[in-house]
Amino acid sequence: MGIIRTENLSHSYGAAFKQSAIDCVNIDIEKGGFVGVIGHTGSGKSTLVQHFNGLLKPGSGKVFINGEDMWAKPKEIRKYRFQVGLVFQYPEYQLFEETVYKDIAFGPKNMGLSKEEIESRVYAAAKIVGIGEKHMKASPFELSGGQKRRVAIAGVLAMDPEVLILDEPTAGLDPRGRDMILDEIAKYHEEKKNTVLLVSHSMEDVAKYCKKVLVMNKAQAFMYGDVKEVFKKAPELLKMGLSVPQITSICMELKKRGYDISPDTYTVDSAKEQLLRLLGACKSGDTIC
Repeated sequence: MGIIRTENLSHSYGAAFKQSAIDCVNIDIEKGGFVGVIGHTGSGKSTLVQHFNGLLKPGSGKVFINGEDMWAKPKEIRKYRFQVGLVFQYPEYQLFEETVYKDIAFGPKNMGLSKEEIESRVYAAAKIVGIGEKHMKASPFELSGGQKRRVAIAGVLAMDPEVLILDEPTAGLDPRGRDMILDEIAKYHEEKKNTVLLVSHSMEDVAKYCKKVLVMNKAQAFMYGDVKEVFKKAPELLKMGLSVPQITSICMELKKRGYDISPDTYTVDSAKEQLLRLLGACKSGDTIC
């Protein structure tokens, strides 16, 4: 049994004219996984993950966390919000405390932890995201955009959730800032062995960091599987209006032009190996280039 499981989960918006945001979703996410959640705008990605920490209540169906129906006892929903941490898109807009330390400490403080434990968690979370001690007494509003993003993520990490959900955590950042944050999250996942869900429009990021991918389409879970398995369905993803990693598009085009290269390639390293093999064959005269 996975750490997160849904059973015919559905949710609609609007009282008079109901529109299904997610419709009869059944998924089982294993503990310790790094899962990419992809889908076109309006596919239901954000609505789905907001159910996993109880921010939204199912219209119908159930959500199970560690095998427990999280809405069986509505008064106890708070405990699941500590187990499943959710980082929203542009989380820096949610900063509000006087200092960086207080902002990161907000979650652990609400968990009723001791002062010593709160301090330990704050500094540990800050270290993970690259926030130095010199920033702890500063106002979060004095920091750069990337640093604010790190502080907001640290505030969720400080609660030490079993599941960390990041909804477009690098939106609006430059490539260097994006890579730094995702590298930090990947290192965190490797060290903590917890479960991470990354909602993203970047197929390159999903291919690089994730082990599995959940594809949402028209409010339903269209596909869930290993990264390689999902990107093998590149033509279907493209028909849905989704992109695929740029290297996949290149390899698909090379295949069309008659080159002996797999159209299912989704990493630069794999493409490099195949291209070097082709170049070697060309030099030896084993193939026509």
